[in-house]
Amino acid sequence: MRVSFKWLAEYVDIDLGPEEVGHRLTMAGLEMERIERVGGDWDEEFITVGHVLSVDAHPNADRLRLATVDYGGDDPLTVACGAPNVAVGQKIAFARAGARLIDGRSGKSAVLKPAKIRGVESSGMVCSEKELGLSGEHEGILVLDAGAPVGAPLSQYLGGSILDLDVTPNRPDWLSMLGVAREVAALTGTVVREPEHTYEELDDPAPARVSVEIADPDLCFRYVASVIEGVKLGPSPSWMQERLNAAGMRPINNVVDITNYVMLEVGQPLHAFDFSTVGGEKIIVRRAKEGEKLITLDGERRELTADMLVIADEKKPVALAGVMGGAESEVTEETQTILLESATFHAPNIRRTASHLKSRTEASARFEKGLSPELAMVAAQRATKLLVELAGGRALHGLVDNYPAPVKEIRIDVTRRRLEQVLGIDLPTSTVREALTSLGFGCKWEPPEHYQVRVPYWRTDVDIPDDIAEEVARIVGYDQIPTKNLGGDIPPAIPQPLRDLRERLRDALAAAGMQEVITYSLTTSEELKRVLPEGQLEQLLRVVNPLSAEHEYLRPVLRGSVLKTLAANVRQREGEVALFEASRVYLPRSGELPDEQEHIVGVVTGTRDDRWGRSSDEPVDFYDAKGYAQAALQVAGVEGTFEAAEDFGLLPGRTAVVSAGGARVGVIGQLHPSVASSFGIDRDVYLFELVVDDLLPAVQAGVAYAPLMRFPPVVQDIALVVESSQPAEDVRRLIERHELVLAAEVFDVYEGEGVPADRKSLAFSVTYQSAEKTLTDKEVARAQSEILKRLSDELNAELRG
Repeated sequence: MRVSFKWLAEYVDIDLGPEEVGHRLTMAGLEMERIERVGGDWDEEFITVGHVLSVDAHPNADRLRLATVDYGGDDPLTVACGAPNVAVGQKIAFARAGARLIDGRSGKSAVLKPAKIRGVESSGMVCSEKELGLSGEHEGILVLDAGAPVGAPLSQYLGGSILDLDVTPNRPDWLSMLGVAREVAALTGTVVREPEHTYEELDDPAPARVSVEIADPDLCFRYVASVIEGVKLGPSPSWMQERLNAAGMRPINNVVDITNYVMLEVGQPLHAFDFSTVGGEKIIVRRAKEGEKLITLDGERRELTADMLVIADEKKPVALAGVMGGAESEVTEETQTILLESATFHAPNIRRTASHLKSRTEASARFEKGLSPELAMVAAQRATKLLVELAGGRALHGLVDNYPAPVKEIRIDVTRRRLEQVLGIDLPTSTVREALTSLGFGCKWEPPEHYQVRVPYWRTDVDIPDDIAEEVARIVGYDQIPTKNLGGDIPPAIPQPLRDLRERLRDALAAAGMQEVITYSLTTSEELKRVLPEGQLEQLLRVVNPLSAEHEYLRPVLRGSVLKTLAANVRQREGEVALFEASRVYLPRSGELPDEQEHIVGVVTGTRDDRWGRSSDEPVDFYDAKGYAQAALQVAGVEGTFEAAEDFGLLPGRTAVVSAGGARVGVIGQLHPSVASSFGIDRDVYLFELVVDDLLPAVQAGVAYAPLMRFPPVVQDIALVVESSQPAEDVRRLIERHELVLAAEVFDVYEGEGVPADRKSLAFSVTYQSAEKTLTDKEVARAQSEILKRLSDELNAELRG
């Protein structure tokens, strides 16, 4: 919100400078981002207020005229001027040679120099808004008020400061000069001057001329209309144009400028219709018909939906409610009678409409924050007064006011104890009442405990006692509230076992050498189709209003996101690439909110590093992924088992289910080449997936205590030849069943020369240890012999020669 300091002074007396006012507003919650100086670079010596004494034809140019200007110096100057609107008696902005101005053609700053224009010496310029840097208007000169003092520096007369304020979404009243003036008055101890609303009226009643029907009162809470006859379209006065320019709005004509001016002044958007275009002399506020068309003021042909609200006559829509008017009902030079609209619409509907049509306007920005219905009448009266005074109009008697469900005045009972509880200080009753009344609240003290507070109509953000406490704190000053340390005991930490387990697993995988990635929880249906079976695609959870097509569906698995990230990394890196993500997935449930589960997905591809950390030619395989998964399970304190299985997207024969505590907790395997290629990956990829929710019961079951062994272990390697289809896990379990075996780990799998075609070699590192004594070589050999016999009998395994 751009607030002209000069304009602000029309409503409140200000003895402070712009910097101090901006600081106080910021401390009260209305942040000032910066101060803009208008006319700060205008040279006071060379750019002054001038008075046009005469205008004569140029002897050598039909389009130029010679204007003689009194600029406050000893002798008037005659300069060449091509503006069509220069006239005798005008007060204008005059620049003499030596002034620095904006070049009207190039847009760059340049110093004005004396010149001969078609044989006539010209040592100055009658300036337009563009040359002064006020706007892009260059068609005519800037005409000042008739009371502008001749010879006064233009920077003193027209310049000033503009406060650029950052308005919070809950305060639509701050999007108006009056709203800011009320804040300044409360913070400086002064009183706000409300603008005049009274005007002369004709005897003919407005309700007899036009009727208003609200067909959808859930979207339109109030509609006020006035009818003004005899309007003459023309430029608005210079003081109004100056204020509009300062607010960042381009002056157009007196009618449009008045509606914009009142919107900036009181915060209520308005719209003026050419009354002759309103069919049946009736306004109907209704939902649009599906597919209905409307050409708006910007020339765009809009296709409307049944969720949008339109202003219509008996035959057609004439405006898009709260967003933009229609081109057919636009006020033109032929317009004689105006229908002025001031209404209150449903804020979310206006926001959705503006967003859907990509047409957010100054009006919609205010409506979407929620305006008070009481404001509609105030704005209608103020704008009608200005149309009568500045556009030559004659207002019909009264206003048409359709207000289906009047809003009751809000009254809030606030206790003294609650104020002290929220603010941390017991303020005197007089201080509380003074703070609230300065903001326009009514406040009655009912001893010994209660304040009865009446909320002003423009404060739509105040509903509860704590809102009142906030208002008191803002005006008294947050810096006036004493600092007090927190008291009492620190609340105990809330146990979050699932979160704690997820964090332990994350740390374990990172410590094992994997790199964590973080991706969006929203994705595309195309990505999910690559990693989900068809039966699950029908149950995808779609966002109702996605910000983009790339973030449309909640993901039920992490695989797609991790594989997409892997595809981007394998093109940039050599050697092993090992990534994982730990995040939530969203599983659909019929008629309920989705089941949110914690998942971890890791992927491994590329070639292993050698002992020196350099990339080798040996590719990673299933056991690399298994090693990472086992590292995580080990930190969690559970022992995982791996059994052959099948899973969608993974290669059959190279896939295993991960179990812990007798329950399935994940899956591991080689990614199917077709899935890998769909992500643009042309190498073998190994993937593991852990469901943290399913793993938690096994972790909570506890870990059995085992004392440290006093006697040294004996480690021996053993190579076995088994059938190709024999899972290594079954062999490992059988080895570990021996009472002297502490652990058995497979470290090599071999198929090829020296091993029969239908068999494979499994190499295990077996750790023998006794809790009672140091094992001898004979005891270890005897144990190994017993193990080999058991393997031969049960699994048809034999020692590899």
